[in-house]
Amino acid sequence: MENKKEMRTWLDDMNLDHPLVIAGPCSAETEEQVLRIAHELKDTDVNYYRAGIWKPRTRPGNFEGVGALGLKWLQKVKAETGMKTCTEVANAAHVKLALEYDVDLLWIGARSTVSPFIMQEIADALQGTDKIVLVKNPVNPDLSLWLGGIERLYSAGIKNLGAIHRGFSTYEKSKYRNIPEWQLAIEFQNRFPDLPLINDPSHITGNRDMILEVSQTALDLNFDGLMIETHFDPENAWSDAAQQVTPSSLVQIMKDLKIRKESDPEAEYNSELNNLRAQIDVVDNQIIDLLGKRMKVADGIGLLKKEKNVAVLQNKRWNEILGKMVLEGNERGLSEEFILKMFKAIHQESIVHQEKIINN
Repeated sequence: MENKKEMRTWLDDMNLDHPLVIAGPCSAETEEQVLRIAHELKDTDVNYYRAGIWKPRTRPGNFEGVGALGLKWLQKVKAETGMKTCTEVANAAHVKLALEYDVDLLWIGARSTVSPFIMQEIADALQGTDKIVLVKNPVNPDLSLWLGGIERLYSAGIKNLGAIHRGFSTYEKSKYRNIPEWQLAIEFQNRFPDLPLINDPSHITGNRDMILEVSQTALDLNFDGLMIETHFDPENAWSDAAQQVTPSSLVQIMKDLKIRKESDPEAEYNSELNNLRAQIDVVDNQIIDLLGKRMKVADGIGLLKKEKNVAVLQNKRWNEILGKMVLEGNERGLSEEFILKMFKAIHQESIVHQEKIINN
């Protein structure tokens, strides 16, 4: 993947004056539903109409898509509205059918990206195609798997490539359906700055009320576009109802988004500054989250000390932590003075937490 620039040609050739927008229902349910949503989106800034034809489900018994029948509906979308179409493919058979029905853009889902065997099968089926192929990040936060999937496609002669950031699964309770792990997306951009990167706020949030917030963060981090699930009756959608927005809501989201254009040196500076500030915001949020988790552990220690009637302050343990953190900080370019101030504040907060538990 030495000459990565050529992989961005498909996006450059579109000459867009706004980020790329991919929108449409999570699942193609009926011909009427697919066509109605398409007609409501055709005169908006949506560039590609998406609809899930095959739906990989975590457990059997849920709606798993209408299958190849839906490809005929996408053909009608293109014929009636002129919109370009896209859908997810998960194996060679899906690829063959999608190419037969002239789907313009194919994406590979998070469950497929985790398997090098599946990715190689899809790469072989797509070999030499000029279709646009986007790869979603794997369900687990593994940058190597994500990059490896893209490299397999590139090795198969597929040049119109891109990636979709849809967040990562976690066992921890979170306000997100799939935690963004923005730092992985940032690292992805650093590795492949010319590879188009699309954000999928629908799957990250699982909540239509958070779509705007996550979309804005993505644009602040210089993502190239958004994939947003859209349905005229989201509450009654056959899959992922909570994360879909109506076409009118999508239009409002696009109006509300702040888009920074790089048309002059000052605008370029402001764009880069906003990007760096957005990266700091991501890290700051992670620091707060980690501190919250640390205090929960401190609460657990407080309960144990209360049960065993042990004093809150353990000087030997505290001095060991402080010495270790000073050395760790020094390796990362952090001054001893800063480390001492920061960990003394953290330690004090831990003591406050434990004292409250012991004295209650």
